[in-house]
This record gives sequence, C-alpha cells and structure tokens, in this order.
Amino acid sequence: MTAPASTRLSSASHNSDAAIHAGADRPIYVIVAHPRWRDSRVNRRLLDAARSIAGVDVNDLYSTYPDFSIDVAAEQRRVARADLIVLVHPIYWYSMPPLQKLWLDEVLSWGWAYGHDGHALANKDLWLVASTGGPASSYRPEGYNQHDFSAFLPAYEQTARLCGMRFLPPHVFHGARRSDDATLDAHVSEFAGRLATYPLWPTLISMADAPECQDIPATDRPGGATDSAPTTTADTGSAA
Repeated sequence: MTAPASTRLSSASHNSDAAIHAGADRPIYVIVAHPRWRDSRVNRRLLDAARSIAGVDVNDLYSTYPDFSIDVAAEQRRVARADLIVLVHPIYWYSMPPLQKLWLDEVLSWGWAYGHDGHALANKDLWLVASTGGPASSYRPEGYNQHDFSAFLPAYEQTARLCGMRFLPPHVFHGARRSDDATLDAHVSEFAGRLATYPLWPTLISMADAPECQDIPATDRPGGATDSAPTTTADTGSAA
C-alpha cells in the first residue's frame, strides 16, 4: 500500500534535515535529477561518486520527492549552508528534467534567493554537471543541434547572476549512450576530484567574484506593485 502524501513528505523532510547534519563537514550540496535511473549510464555513476565523498550533502530529487511535493523550507536550509550548489542531470530538450525545474521555481523564491532582500545565495557558486545523448559534434553550427552547447546555457547563467552567484564552467559529458568506458571513468573521476578539493580549483583562482544580487523593481513583477503575493520564479513575463 502506498503511504499518504503527507507521510511521504514528512519522511522526505526528516531525510533532508538529516542530510544537512551529515554534510556539515563540507559546504557542498549536490542535487541529482534523473527521472529514469534504470536508463542512466552517466548520472548514476556521478550520484554514486558524490555519495562516496564524506561530508558532501547529496539529494536524489526523484527519490526524495516522487510525488513532486517539494519541502521548500528543508531545501532552503540545505542550500543556505552550502558554498557550492551542484546541479547534476541529463539534458532534456535543451534544458533540465521537470522536477529540477520545479525545484528552481519553488526553492529560489522572491525575497529569499533574489529580489527585495533576497540575498540567501549571494557569493555562492553554481556548478552544472550535465550529460547529453548526442555527441559533441552534434553541438556545432554544422551539427544537427545547430548551436554550440554554450548556446543552451543562458537560463542557467542568468539564474546564477540574478541570485548573485558565480556560474562555474560546466562539466559536460557528451554522447552518453555510446561513449567508451574509459572516457566515462575519467569524467566521473574528475567530478569526484573536484568535489573533494573544492574550492581549491585552479579555474576558480582566476575567476571574478560573484556579481551583486540584482534587485528587481516591484513594477517589473507580474501584477506590478499592487501584487501582494510574491512570485516564486524569476520569470517576470510569466503572466503573459
């Protein structure tokens, strides 16, 4: 018999709070989102690698919230204590899996992550660890995706900027279905190594500090200044 949603949510909240204490030694929060683990070749390895590093807080979103009922307060506590937030997921239609998008919509709320007095994420780092089914050659102007992979990153980059975070160079694995084992092993090893050594990455030394969190005028929000309930997303055109 399936447990009631309230029971599952209570259990998820308990697990989330327990993970906060388990990850107290290393200020890293790894959020892994894969809707079908049986089909995963790359992300399952990355999930296992993250879990193998002591002190790293790891959340398998689809296992934690199978009913898509996100415990926002618990997630905000996990994010708040981290210096590095890592998004690990396959690319779905040039974007992220739906539960990862819902997580962003609900957790990165106005007045907390951005907007008036929303500075909870200021000066943190955001790292995208993504995988694609298509090979690297498909992400070229002459390939069937018609653009470099970087052309699909502005939504991630602007989310980080709006929240006052640094967007770190992504760690991307192309051709997930057909790559050889040695290439995958190297990718996973590099990922684990970076988690274990953060923030002592050579690339971070030369990077500029995170931009200041941008305050959004009330008149730019859906409904304008008369809107009494804050929107939960940064999309000021969502009412269109």
